[in-house]
Amino acid sequence: MSGVRNSAGREAAAIRARARQGLWGHVSAWVGMNPEAVRADAVAARWRLGAKAERKTARIVRRLRWRGWRIRHDCRLVGRRFNLDHVLVSPCGTAVVVVDTKRWHAQEVTHAPGGRLSCGVEDRHGEAEKVAGYAARVREELQLPEVAVWPLLAVHKSTVAAGHFQVATEAGMVQVVAAGELLRVLRGAPAGWSWGRARRVAARVDAVLSPYR
Repeated sequence: MSGVRNSAGREAAAIRARARQGLWGHVSAWVGMNPEAVRADAVAARWRLGAKAERKTARIVRRLRWRGWRIRHDCRLVGRRFNLDHVLVSPCGTAVVVVDTKRWHAQEVTHAPGGRLSCGVEDRHGEAEKVAGYAARVREELQLPEVAVWPLLAVHKSTVAAGHFQVATEAGMVQVVAAGELLRVLRGAPAGWSWGRARRVAARVDAVLSPYR
């Protein structure tokens, strides 16, 4: 994934391009007389940082392949438009992990005062609700009641309280994990190998997911 532009990277490029349509759009942006381009560049910069964080998450979890995990990046449910950053199938085939990557303020702590996910004083509980909703939809589409589907937020830059905690949402519990703790947490998933079951679950995942375009 690190050598391929992911959907966040493509969106950053598209935002910049839309603000520079036509000859005048390019020229005015180049001489600093296109305020729309200035605003677009600021938005695109945030998308690029998000894309970079997603690539970092991909590099981290890549090491799990040697432990039998099956990993997909930058995909969506067939017929749906929301993006799934990473989807992982455990080596025993009893768990699917839906991972949403976040890059939050490096000077702030990600925690859950009063049970609500926050970064510093900013309420980010909506992000937990969102990934929980993604996981719930994946669970519905998989139609594998014996397989647990876990929603997980992988947080870059911001310090995560205790490295890992969970928060409750209407759709279930969400794991909030510092990027540096991802391997430790995922290695603690249901243990053991079942090559055949994991292969069947991965095939079902591939049947309901498609690359995000």
